[in-house]
Amino acid sequence: MHLGNSIICPYTAAVMGGAMGVGTIWAIRAIRNAKNEFKKEDIIKTMVLIAFVFALQMINFSIPAMQSSVHIIGGVLLAILLGKNLGFLSMALILTLQALFFNDGGLPALGCNIFNMGFIPCFVVYPLIYKPLKSNNFLACLASSFAAVQFGALFAAVEIILSNTVNNSYQIFSLLQISHLPQGIIEGIFSAFIVYSFNKFNLKKINTSLFLATLILAGIISNYASTKPDGLDWALLKADTIALGAQSAIYNLSNLIQDKLGLIITNNLLAVALVMGFAFLMCKILTELKSCK
Repeated sequence: MHLGNSIICPYTAAVMGGAMGVGTIWAIRAIRNAKNEFKKEDIIKTMVLIAFVFALQMINFSIPAMQSSVHIIGGVLLAILLGKNLGFLSMALILTLQALFFNDGGLPALGCNIFNMGFIPCFVVYPLIYKPLKSNNFLACLASSFAAVQFGALFAAVEIILSNTVNNSYQIFSLLQISHLPQGIIEGIFSAFIVYSFNKFNLKKINTSLFLATLILAGIISNYASTKPDGLDWALLKADTIALGAQSAIYNLSNLIQDKLGLIITNNLLAVALVMGFAFLMCKILTELKSCK
């Protein structure tokens, strides 16, 4: 679902980027002012979960019936386990690092991607769907994950249509919804298992297990990820869509930055180390902000 360079026009990019900048500041202020949200003992848990979700997004599952692939996004999972504000900041960090260092999603489209995969799961789906159903963990995770994926795909289509950068853009609207149907179901089942594990087992053991799982996902399993088109690419191909593109100096600069930074990290385990380093930095900043209140 990562929107890439030139598929989002500069105007859409500016509006969504600005909106998500405001959302980020608002989430930071909310954490700073909350008494029971984010403590020093949450740092390890936050770092591990950020790295775990980052590694999960490396793994594309093949959907043979559609000749496409999907991957778990993890926005709802982060909101459930970290709270909506920290969950949103964690997803924003993941998406920013993916765009900067791994050419996964365009820098101009970063605001759109954060909105679709971070804001919607954490600030819309989590409070409106997960929390009312949370007494039934499986149903809550399944319904909220499915809704988050579908709403994310819906708004991705809206952003493409508003940008007017592809032909057959309205056909993309329905195809994006169809292509992400399996993803929501897979993500819901997986999220229910992880949330159940956090509720059932000792936090230290869970942190250790997820960290080891992250290393296995990034170091081994990612090498066998499906190479079939993801939901967005499948929809574009199915609609026989031609990307008209949004051409400007902004996109040329974005491509240059991503190409240069993409040469720094060439190994998935090093990528995990980079993400955990930035996650630690984010946690330390939040800790300092809370202590200075």
